[in-house]
Amino acid sequence: MDLHAHPDIHPQLGPKDFVVDATEQNFEHVAINESSKRLVLVDISADWCGPCNVLMPILDKLSKEYAGDFLLAKVDADENMRIAGRYKVRGFPTVIAFVEGAEVDRFHSAQREPFVVDFIEKHLF
Repeated sequence: MDLHAHPDIHPQLGPKDFVVDATEQNFEHVAINESSKRLVLVDISADWCGPCNVLMPILDKLSKEYAGDFLLAKVDADENMRIAGRYKVRGFPTVIAFVEGAEVDRFHSAQREPFVVDFIEKHLF
């Protein structure tokens, strides 16, 4: 099997892709490589987390409003603990902004929409 063409590891992402599930298998492609083209917000959360369930609708809404200006990469912490460990996540949700392959900023816990908009605007390119 050609891993470079495998859709789970190297999904074909276009500018109209707003949201993608990031996993340990595709994280490098989805978060690191894609962040050279546009801002990538990595949301590390869990289904059982109350603050995560408050923040996710805000992130989903904004990803549609920004129409692909940034990519929202959702990481299920329970399924992808190595990603959470690599980025020293101490609580959920944690949203990490990636630009040019590097973490440039992060925030924790549920935030109100104006805060999230300001966070996005600060890092768009």
